[in-house]
Amino acid sequence: KGELRIQSLSFDDAGMYQCIAENTHGIIYANAELKIVASPKPKFSWSKGTELLVNGSRIHIWDDGSLEIINITKLDEGRYTCFAENNRGKANSTGVLEMTEATRITLAPLNVDVTVGENATMQCIASHDPTLDLTFIWSLNGFVIDFEKEHEHYERNVMV
Repeated sequence: KGELRIQSLSFDDAGMYQCIAENTHGIIYANAELKIVASPKPKFSWSKGTELLVNGSRIHIWDDGSLEIINITKLDEGRYTCFAENNRGKANSTGVLEMTEATRITLAPLNVDVTVGENATMQCIASHDPTLDLTFIWSLNGFVIDFEKEHEHYERNVMV
């Protein structure tokens, strides 16, 4: 019998565990996820900067401590802190929310009819947040086109 005992569990012990049983005839695997929960369950609260957040039409603090912001805008950027508290203690963690503009196709490729042997050009133009890199990936019938492959007749043109 294989057995794993973990003494004095901490949140770091959470994760996916795998048991492997092996003999001369083969190997088998079994997985189990270990979730660690605070006991008793903590009360969660959130702040943005020095302002305590409350549930409203755009802000929702879930029972598991998650913070959801609906219809996010640039005004939502800032430093957010999650506070957790129960009768065994308090903890908090802070992170920064930075918003980027969504990438959008501004000119989609058009359907084209060409005669065999002629050349065809398809354009795709996108707007994107200037702080992010943008990469165009072309595919044909669901398969990504490899522009580096020898003997292919595809050519990538990147307009800046």
